[in-house]
Amino acid sequence: MQVKPLITPQELAIALQQKSLIVIDTRDPQEYSVSHIPSSVNIREIFTYLANSKPEGLASLQSQFVQLLGIAGISGTEQLVIYEDAMNKGYGQSCRGYFLLKYLGCPKVSVLDGGYQAWLNASLPTTSEIPTPKKKSFSMNIDSSILVTTEQMLQALDNPAIVKLDVRDDDEWMGISSSPYGVDFCPRKGRIPGAVWIEWYRMMMPNSEISIFRPKEEILEICQEVGITPESTVYIYCFKGSRAAHTLIALKQAGIKDVRNYFSSWNEWSRDPSLPIEIGEPSTATRN
Repeated sequence: MQVKPLITPQELAIALQQKSLIVIDTRDPQEYSVSHIPSSVNIREIFTYLANSKPEGLASLQSQFVQLLGIAGISGTEQLVIYEDAMNKGYGQSCRGYFLLKYLGCPKVSVLDGGYQAWLNASLPTTSEIPTPKKKSFSMNIDSSILVTTEQMLQALDNPAIVKLDVRDDDEWMGISSSPYGVDFCPRKGRIPGAVWIEWYRMMMPNSEISIFRPKEEILEICQEVGITPESTVYIYCFKGSRAAHTLIALKQAGIKDVRNYFSSWNEWSRDPSLPIEIGEPSTATRN
């Protein structure tokens, strides 16, 4: 049985009663300690870990998360549901977790659509009790087909068949700021040459009390504004792969099959002065 990328609070509540699954909380440990979904485990590193796409960097990522997931009682075969506080405030951290888990080979992963705020809004139970999971051996089965390295992104620059999609906030796309962590957090500002832009917030329902993903028809319409169709190959990037992972789920939901995450994103690209960047006002055809 195929597991949907998104799960509602009501569906999760039923699943928790009927079957064995593991819920992962990506929030700050202090927030988690105050209240969380019952039995959920906290793995903050899902959001904070900065990846490097060189072979040694990917090896380090893999060893780090094999250890973290095993300590959290995850073997990789379980049904996993991952959540953050609110989908529009955590820079897609739960979706980053979805991507990481799929990359590491977990077959049954879902994101709680709307996050913890949607769970609270549905008046579902919470707890401050912190579980002590039994350590397991996490079995890794890497799926490299969903991850783009810096070398692969560089090779794609002159390939018009690959859409390079920037989903960062407007000030990053325009080269005013280098990251969400500060204007000069990275050594260079700008964007990957030839990229088109859809700000990641657009993948969520506007003016909604709880931020959830738009219907797939609306997502596809937004994608078509920059030439993305269900047949496109899309390489998505942001600062560290979180907002890109959020957008990856949205595009997959809309029926775009070949979508890949440049997981190390601008944090890696900007730190290599040999890599080209584009600055200045983009053409109107590339921003939406």
